Amino acid sequence: MKTIVITGPSGSGKSFLSNKLSKLFDHSILIKTDSYYRDNIFIRFLSKFLFDIYDRPLSIKKNELTRTIESIYMRSSEIKVFKYDFTKKQSSHSIKKISNKSKNQILILEGIFAHRLDLNYSNTVNILCKEEKGICLKRRLIRDKSNRGRSQDEIKKRFNSAWKLFYKNLNNYINNNQIIKIKTSDQINYKNLIYKINNQICCN
Repeated sequence: MKTIVITGPSGSGKSFLSNKLSKLFDHSILIKTDSYYRDNIFIRFLSKFLFDIYDRPLSIKKNELTRTIESIYMRSSEIKVFKYDFTKKQSSHSIKKISNKSKNQILILEGIFAHRLDLNYSNTVNILCKEEKGICLKRRLIRDKSNRGRSQDEIKKRFNSAWKLFYKNLNNYINNNQIIKIKTSDQINYKNLIYKINNQICCN
């Protein structure tokens, strides 16, 4: 099974790209790291003092995420997947049936934490969504106003902190792995990306 890792700062087009790729590859499995946010008392308490807690790895159920990934690699017929409600700040889970008919099945891992998991990134297709900060902020403003009921000032504050945290922890990933960088809004870039992914999948 080949794994595609899609990471990037908030608003860079990760979800757009992962959804597009999941439709392109037959029998692909898409796992979003932000579906694994914690909703326990400890995290809720910390969020009152650290407004950017949800941009830190501490905020996700890393063990549960690891178990889900391992189940997929083991080609289990059913996996436990999580979903996070950003409005209610509540986590839920369900059992998802997996089709293992294809020998060339693709796992797509997407999110701001996708490059900070316990994976061997030398064996994955690594994609970094890079977009101008102003464009990412505009996307974040639209999303958070409509889906999460936040004010413009709060969104900007959270976005600027998230941007700094993401790039602060990116160098190790970039310096030690082969990375494909893409602007998701660029159609030519997208076609080149598909060509590079197919090459990496075929050659590994």
